[in-house]
Amino acid sequence: MTIATDWRARASMLSDALHLTSPPIAITFANVAPAGIPAFDAPMAPPLPDGRSGRVPAGCVFWIRAATTTFSTVPEDHGNCSVGSVTHGLIPLSEAATRGDVAELLAAGWVTEDMFPQIPAVSERPGAITYGPLGDATADPDVVLLRLNAKQLMVLSDALPGLRLEGKPQCHIVAVAKEQDQIAASVGCALSRARTGMPATEMTCAIPSGQVDDVIDRVQKTAAADAAVASYAASDAQRFA
Repeated sequence: MTIATDWRARASMLSDALHLTSPPIAITFANVAPAGIPAFDAPMAPPLPDGRSGRVPAGCVFWIRAATTTFSTVPEDHGNCSVGSVTHGLIPLSEAATRGDVAELLAAGWVTEDMFPQIPAVSERPGAITYGPLGDATADPDVVLLRLNAKQLMVLSDALPGLRLEGKPQCHIVAVAKEQDQIAASVGCALSRARTGMPATEMTCAIPSGQVDDVIDRVQKTAAADAAVASYAASDAQRFA
């Protein structure tokens, strides 16, 4: 990790331009947890017969918790969700295939066996993953995650022609941003929404941290144009009142 460059200002600019209701989140992969960052310390769930356990139902739950505080996690903390453990490089696909949650997904027809090898995943197993508000970041993160409503995604999509829009599983957009250096938005997935309680009105977007400045510049210009058009349209609509 390198020394961060005013992530508080960048978080503020992203939030202001997109009118975010949830703060941008910083996600950082490392071999060890950074010094001075507290470990996520919720109780570990009792293990299931297939060995699954964890401190939250799925790694995407950490996105919700990270809106208000910064913390570090280790692979075991993510262990209840085999899909998220694969996308974040924490377990191999061969291990996930033996887990009960994957069997349930296959039995429901939610995924098929041939889909799993195509899901983007982090290539090197991290020893720690740190989450927290981007504005509180003290080192450059790997990925910046946004929680968006439809209007905010509209602005982002206009600002970034060709924006990659993904589906299930929602968490793989983190791997897309980190490994492929691409910005990716997600419509979400039923698995994540049930485990996080994320509102039906919300979607997500993962941005490689090195592209944040460009995204801010493009979004600010697009938001200004949208505001001008919306003002015109509202004024024009008065003729029909």
